[in-house]
Amino acid sequence: MGDQARLRAVTGHGAARYAWGVASVSLTFIGKPDCHLCEDARVVVRGVLDDLAADSSVSAPEVTVTELSILDNPALMDEFAEEIPVVMIDGRVHTIWRVDPARLRRALLEASE
Repeated sequence: MGDQARLRAVTGHGAARYAWGVASVSLTFIGKPDCHLCEDARVVVRGVLDDLAADSSVSAPEVTVTELSILDNPALMDEFAEEIPVVMIDGRVHTIWRVDPARLRRALLEASE
């Protein structure tokens, strides 16, 4: 069975999981509703995850995606109000404002090694 065939998306409680049955990586997306930069970044993140799923030349990690809103969490609001969207990989800030797809792809693959 190829990687793409094993890909599944599980949603619930604000999380989506893209699973290939390999190494596990967590991606946290921090934003807020009605944020155009957040929507742009969300599209890039989804595209990178979809591309990894379709690429049989790489051993893609299992990526658990959690999306958080700064409006629901005062601590996130204090820390990231001027920096959203924020993408974190395994609990560390990967990028703020704009997401570079090539850089995100590399970081996800490196995090799974």
